[in-house]
Amino acid sequence: MTIRYDGQVAIVTGSGNGLGRSHSLALAARGAKVVVNDLGGSVNGEGGSSDAALETVAMIEAGGGEAIANGANVAKMNEVEAMVAQAVEKWGRVDILVNNAGILRDKSFAKMEMADFQLVVDVHLMGSANSSKAVWAVMREQGYGRIVMTTSSSGMYGNFGQANYGAAKMAVVGLMNTLCIEGEKYNVKVNCLSPTAGTRMLEGLVTDEQSDIMTVEAVTAGLLTLCDEAAPNRSILCAGAGGYARTHIYETDGIYLSPEQQTPENVRAQIAAIENPEGQEMLVGGFQQTNKFVAKAAAFLAEK
Repeated sequence: MTIRYDGQVAIVTGSGNGLGRSHSLALAARGAKVVVNDLGGSVNGEGGSSDAALETVAMIEAGGGEAIANGANVAKMNEVEAMVAQAVEKWGRVDILVNNAGILRDKSFAKMEMADFQLVVDVHLMGSANSSKAVWAVMREQGYGRIVMTTSSSGMYGNFGQANYGAAKMAVVGLMNTLCIEGEKYNVKVNCLSPTAGTRMLEGLVTDEQSDIMTVEAVTAGLLTLCDEAAPNRSILCAGAGGYARTHIYETDGIYLSPEQQTPENVRAQIAAIENPEGQEMLVGGFQQTNKFVAKAAAFLAEK
């Protein structure tokens, strides 16, 4: 079955260049009307221009698609709300939100200014939260929505010099984990994309040969599966260089210590059993962990 978005409206943040442009072009080619959002700044978030967004719009229109440019700064809620209002006013709805906008302020944590930490968090985390909040009521009321957060291996696994970026990118996984629960009964599905591509964010970090196979189009192929009617809910899809994988967060079954045994020394002594992967599960709600631990305690008391 061909994945299509006919009659749907998509907002793609940070879509003047790179991955965002690729996402916008592909969504439009498959029938979506697209809001091409881009502040037009540099990789580190400085400056601003509408040229990149307008160029993406022109490319969509040249291919027979429909799009409008928007220069909202996703870190500013009032600008994001105006962007969503513009889309609703023009097309009547918003079906897809791709939270792609991002910047880098890389530096080792010892040398990092906290203002740079805050700025990266504001763009990646608060930008995703602002944009998701701005479309949330629209999607709930129409009984349909697809939201994609852009996470990163730097957040899930760590990367030297990216404490700010990694923290923000892991935070959007947490945002997804709750929004996918709250949106489910309204048919609003929320997922994460973890991309790797030879964009300007990786300039100087990969070779030209590596960059050539790390195409943005390869990532976009994965992104599109998170935006359609049959999209999953609560998934972390990793995509890059033609490779596709899923990241899962597991919790081991763990152990129980009786009240008199609950000392740091006994916890340390049982660390191998605590880390034993046998019986580990993917939890889909915070209370599942609570219920598991309470059940272990109850079972111990029942045996006494």
